[in-house]
Amino acid sequence: MAARRFSQAISEGDGISVLVEVNDGESARAAERDGAEALVVRTNAEAIRAASELPILWRSSAGIAEAASAGADAYLVVVEDLHEEDDRLERLHAEALDLGLDCVVEVRDEEELEIALERLDPEIFLLSGREDDGESPLARALELLPDVPAGKLAVADVPVSGREQVDELERAGVDAVIVGAGSVAELVGDAPPQV
Repeated sequence: MAARRFSQAISEGDGISVLVEVNDGESARAAERDGAEALVVRTNAEAIRAASELPILWRSSAGIAEAASAGADAYLVVVEDLHEEDDRLERLHAEALDLGLDCVVEVRDEEELEIALERLDPEIFLLSGREDDGESPLARALELLPDVPAGKLAVADVPVSGREQVDELERAGVDAVIVGAGSVAELVGDAPPQV
């Protein structure tokens, strides 16, 4: 079976998709068995690709070409790190798309979201809540969600401790949430999909 593209994995079907951050083949296999719909990796992408057919979001500082050669399906571009560097934000976004990867654009506040929309108009947003203003990361991500245009995909990168928080994100219209390895089965809710 060929790997599905990342955007397809989080947009198809009913409900919110659970994406699992993994660091080795064993945790990738466990995440797939427990119902994850995609994997998030920072290292060992080749071993993880060998262990699972789930789509992979590359969340590493290594380059886009390395992500593509390691079998990733999507690449993360962080607005906060890049928006002040001439046209680097646009170049990385274009390079990811040119290599056939989905490009996920991380934003942490309204200003970064506006920059992303004006300069890139991406299809997939990663909403990361900050704790520096007294609000919970979950509340911050939910505040950003209404500013994501209809038709775009929204992934929440916030700590979740139980199914009720996943349900809250789903009711708000979030397409996917990133969780840590080990808590997948209790967070996916219904029975894992057949893979």
